[in-house]
Amino acid sequence: MTTTYHLNVNELSVELLNSIKAAFKDKNIDITVSETRDETEYLLSSEANKTMLMESMRQLEEGKGVNFSMEEFQKKYGA
Repeated sequence: MTTTYHLNVNELSVELLNSIKAAFKDKNIDITVSETRDETEYLLSSEANKTMLMESMRQLEEGKGVNFSMEEFQKKYGA
């Protein structure tokens, strides 16, 4: 079983540790702590990606976007 917790460091508590202990009972676990990278910052970090994203946003503003439901997306792309 794999569980990922996304939280602010100020949310760390004894209750959180107790919930992890309850979820994994007597199993050995790995705990990795890393700073969350801002997704927008990451996506805009390369010039090529930034250009593509800005072009996509421009197209959406011009009404050239395509609307579909999550079910349609999953059916089409198998996600």
